[in-house]
Amino acid sequence: MSAVSINIGDGVAEVVLSRPDALNAISTQLATELADTTDRLRSDPAARVVLLAAEGDRAFCVGADLKERNGMSDANLLAQRVVFRAAFGGVLGLPQPTVAAVHGFALGGGCELALSCDIVVADETAVLGLPEVSIGLVPGGGGTQLALRRLGPGRAADVVLTGRRIAAEEAMALGLVDRLVPAGSARAAAREVAAQIAKNSPVATRAAKRALRNGWSLDYAAAMDVEDAAWRTAATSADRREGIAAFNEKRPPVWPGR
Repeated sequence: MSAVSINIGDGVAEVVLSRPDALNAISTQLATELADTTDRLRSDPAARVVLLAAEGDRAFCVGADLKERNGMSDANLLAQRVVFRAAFGGVLGLPQPTVAAVHGFALGGGCELALSCDIVVADETAVLGLPEVSIGLVPGGGGTQLALRRLGPGRAADVVLTGRRIAAEEAMALGLVDRLVPAGSARAAAREVAAQIAKNSPVATRAAKRALRNGWSLDYAAAMDVEDAAWRTAATSADRREGIAAFNEKRPPVWPGR
């Protein structure tokens, strides 16, 4: 049985973690399928936006499958690490804008998958956290670096070093979550965000994402060069010509995507 499903329509690729009986814990199979899925999506013109969601009522994802890891040798754990890095890196490295729909528990690797997305939409049932230090590990799916960039050093240290669970309202206040919606509506709300993005130029949204991501750790002058490169990509595209023509002709644009 597949651990990851995908549905593409109206420019949105909905990738769904599908191990609800295991609270969508990340097994080797799930990590492999997620890496393969993101690799395929990178070059799929039908996927203008990627939405990451999960089956079941209790959890978005509770992190690595510790039942599978129980008794693993160091060699086996290190071999699995390669697969996990491909999965987390696949989500983080998608050129399309990405939206996470979080409900219930999003812990450890589940929190990291959400933070790997550009926009995190969570409902009031969401509980986020990076509890790896409580079991003798360090967040390894980007958690330390993504928390640092979202929260700043002090708040990131609070989240990572305590390993505590963070309820939805506090997660929103801290910056772990970007939009907070009523219980049960995370996926629908995330679809609305994804649909709004999908209406825009795919060339421009990808270029804007590159500017946002690549400017993270640069000083202002260097970051402005990154922005200029993104602007030039969009400005010389067929999408820009179509966008201006559609505006002047008072009609919806039909994006060439190039």
